[in-house]
Amino acid sequence: MIEIQSTLGTVFIDGNSLTLEQVVAVARSQAPVALHTSGKTNLLRSRQVVEQILDSNQVVYGVTTGFGKFCDTPVSREDSSALQQNLIMSHAAGVGEPLPRDAVRAIMLLRVNSLAKGYSGIRLTTVQLLLNMLNNGIHPMVPCKGSVGASGDLVPLAHIALAMIGLGEVEYRGHIMPAPEALRMAGLKPVALTAKEGLALINGTQYMSALGSLAVHDALQLLKAACIAACVSFEALEGIPNAFDPRIQAVRPHRGQAAIAGVMRQLLEGSDLLTRKKHRRVQDAYTLRCIPQVLGASLDAINYVKQVLETEINSATDNPLIFPDTGDVISGGNFHGQPLALALDFLALAVSELGSISERRIERMVNPALSGLPPFLTEHGGLNSGLMILQYTAAALASENKVLAHPASVDSIPTSGCQEDHVSMGSIAARKVGAVIENVSWIIAGELLAGAQALDFTCHTPGRGSRTAAGQIREVAPHWNEDRILNQDLHRVHDQLLSGSLVDKVESETGLLL
Repeated sequence: MIEIQSTLGTVFIDGNSLTLEQVVAVARSQAPVALHTSGKTNLLRSRQVVEQILDSNQVVYGVTTGFGKFCDTPVSREDSSALQQNLIMSHAAGVGEPLPRDAVRAIMLLRVNSLAKGYSGIRLTTVQLLLNMLNNGIHPMVPCKGSVGASGDLVPLAHIALAMIGLGEVEYRGHIMPAPEALRMAGLKPVALTAKEGLALINGTQYMSALGSLAVHDALQLLKAACIAACVSFEALEGIPNAFDPRIQAVRPHRGQAAIAGVMRQLLEGSDLLTRKKHRRVQDAYTLRCIPQVLGASLDAINYVKQVLETEINSATDNPLIFPDTGDVISGGNFHGQPLALALDFLALAVSELGSISERRIERMVNPALSGLPPFLTEHGGLNSGLMILQYTAAALASENKVLAHPASVDSIPTSGCQEDHVSMGSIAARKVGAVIENVSWIIAGELLAGAQALDFTCHTPGRGSRTAAGQIREVAPHWNEDRILNQDLHRVHDQLLSGSLVDKVESETGLLL
């Protein structure tokens, strides 16, 4: 998890204008949330349609019928409340470790935003309870596994709704407790769901889109760190800066490639390598020469996924959808997670490549046959192993990412008696990309640690970006004169990366990156 310091005030929810930055601020910095006036109006209008359906005894899926395979089974108005509670209890079938707090908060926020569009028929008071839980820090315990990403993220969303009806457990004030106890302590009361409300709370893509939103934020922050690490390694290996010439990028005008080349020039400003007339090599290896092409492609991919998520978090993903202007209730498939599943699989590939190229640069620095530097970056090899095993760890993580990058979206197992006969598995894609990002963060931390050590053995003056980064690393990891517990140095550099302090310091010295 890449941390963020919120500078936002209250986030007003209208169903149409939520940004990824606001999602992260609410999820991680507890920015307060309130319904916009238009959101309240939308909710009241769509609920009026539900009441009219009930009054006229119409047969409408999810309002006066059962769900999924039971779509043809009528349910009376008298049984509607029991139907909704049964739906929540029966669908709360998740397993695995509980989601972290920031993910649960993001899910709650995104569900409110989708409902505020006014196409779900839920009562304003029910949505307000979910919002009050979010603002009071009442976080339902949501198991991470169980969604197939097609009928909406039914299972994880049911665990959130479970707390709303006074069942299940929540995390509140740092303690796990029964939901009714936390609600009482916060001055709130459980809701008794009525027609359509249970379905409205659990039929959507908010698990996928919440995890995806946080992942995109983290991937963009990680890419900045990857650029800095690449620059430190480039300087330590005395690369040839011609590869970053803007004319090269102009004749292959991918936006990401040009942006990364610009970042490299920015970080290298002041480096002796820029004015060196004769370089050690005629050409650099690809991991140095092709930094703009590789990292740039990942940047373009991340930005594409960001666009998909910005659309999704402001979408109505319920079923059926209620259109108050005409009173029509239309059953469709907006709950299907395919757009997210494909995008999040793509994101896993893009981030995995950041780790893959980083691991290869670590190898180049610790291998004297490739670097011209002391073996494993220690002056006293033999008695000391130096940073030899840093590359082992990076290789293990890069290899694991190759497994995690296998697309989840190519799989489908039918559910609900084959009524739901194609599912996206987008929830699995969302979980996998989080694991990839974590692995790559450790690889980048390793490259930064190796790069700072390698830079100590060079004679030229590095650029402002590399010099600043190396100085930050040296504050927590001194020069490696003799062997010590490598894990401890790696953790301290990783902490700098996650806190954002290293990137912030470099940006303060060189200007904003990306």
